Amino acid sequence: MFRRIGSTLSSLAKNWGMTQKAFPALPFEVAGFFIAGAVVIGVPIYLLLGPVTGIIAAIPAGLLAGTFWFSRRAMKAAYKQIEGQPGAAGAVVGSLRGGWIVTPGVAVTKQQDLITRVVGKPGVILIGEGSPSRVESLLATERKKTARWLPETPIYDMQVGMEAGQIPLMKLQRELNKLPRNLRGGEITEVRKRLDALGGAAGALPIPKGPMPTSARSVRRPR
Repeated sequence: MFRRIGSTLSSLAKNWGMTQKAFPALPFEVAGFFIAGAVVIGVPIYLLLGPVTGIIAAIPAGLLAGTFWFSRRAMKAAYKQIEGQPGAAGAVVGSLRGGWIVTPGVAVTKQQDLITRVVGKPGVILIGEGSPSRVESLLATERKKTARWLPETPIYDMQVGMEAGQIPLMKLQRELNKLPRNLRGGEITEVRKRLDALGGAAGALPIPKGPMPTSARSVRRPR
């Protein structure tokens, strides 16, 4: 038990340090949320039920508010740490729940523009990273190649990045969740098997460094 507690505290300390690098004012922000949560909940209870009950209610309310803000900041810091690295989109999708099957680097350029292929309930999603002009051409080529193997399967594409028309990495999960659910479990397996023959260039990709986030307007073209 003590080892588990020590591991949890160590992980928390690492997350705090990583988050504070991205947001130097983190201690003041968390303290502000703690105070605000404690006041909002504690003061009315203090006035209605007395000081002891008010304090008992204020402390967990403040802790909840501070923890909520810290978790939001930690997630944003994790995204910032890997944003812009080749393969970041695939790493994020791979960390999500929902049975996404991720194949990074199905198409790669010398400039490290790349396409990640994702199979899930919507169908096949091609995610491009890199220069918008080069990625657009890569997406078009990969979309045609995929459609030859899966003419009846819905195919979507989107670009991840910070340039105009691209989806910020933090909003990628939201955009994926917007897609319609077109396939069932057995159909997803069949699609994956048929795409295995297409392969990819994943071995040529660097692995994004940094913690993976755990929990936009896209260019989506269904076929």
